[in-house]
Amino acid sequence: MKKIIALVLILIIIGTAVFFLTRKKENPNQLTLYGNIEIRQVDLSFQVSGIIEKMLKEEGDSVKKGELLAILDARDYKSNLEKATAEVEKTLALKNDSLEKFNRNAPLVEDDTISKQEYDTLKNTRDKSLADYNASVAAKNYAQNQLDYTKIYAPDDGIVMVRVQEPGATVNKGQIVYSISKNKPVWVRAYVNETDLGNIKYGQEVEVNTDTIDPQTGKTRTYKGQIGYISPVAEFTPKTVQSTDLRTDLVYRIRVYINDIDEYLRQGMPVTINVDLSTSDKK
Repeated sequence: MKKIIALVLILIIIGTAVFFLTRKKENPNQLTLYGNIEIRQVDLSFQVSGIIEKMLKEEGDSVKKGELLAILDARDYKSNLEKATAEVEKTLALKNDSLEKFNRNAPLVEDDTISKQEYDTLKNTRDKSLADYNASVAAKNYAQNQLDYTKIYAPDDGIVMVRVQEPGATVNKGQIVYSISKNKPVWVRAYVNETDLGNIKYGQEVEVNTDTIDPQTGKTRTYKGQIGYISPVAEFTPKTVQSTDLRTDLVYRIRVYINDIDEYLRQGMPVTINVDLSTSDKK
């Protein structure tokens, strides 16, 4: 029994020695941070109310800037535009008629062929018809805008994350129809300890690694990025990266922008950031 205990103790000692001799030593010239991918999202809605006629994209579809995404039933808005157009034509005719009458009769006031009161009446009629015409043009422009607002276009290149509504649904102005994730910019939200804050700077190049293995290389996917934002204010460690011994530590939030963006980066994806401190002062 004593021999067995002695053998176990020897094995434990040998194992401990091997562990400390072979374990990877921390590189003092490398700062390792952990964060999550963040991508800007846009909630899209109609600027007018109505019944949805068409929804042209599904969740996961790619969209290009300016691409048509959804259409409202625009019959009432088209009628309003037609009415406004007719009003412009009407007021234009009245404006031209009053202007011609004024130009033709205004000189006659100098030799008292017409009275000053008649002259004032002609002038006021001309001014009123001009104002009516300008108001009708403004009303037409408004009706045209309302008609244009019955369509939603992609504000930028991206991917449809959420399709909220369906054709036939009645929506109000400002009610969300689609949520789109923009292709760029893509950045990592991470936090750095106060003791490491003096080792990083704006524009510093970093390496960003995801947990995903690239089947072509057999290694984790790696991206190049640079530090684009460093918070001037310390904050408590966020709950999402909190542990018992770090619960009260103060950290500084940073943002690392990724340069070589591809379709494998996803909102919220955890990543590891490696900062080479040995090159931090090199230009």
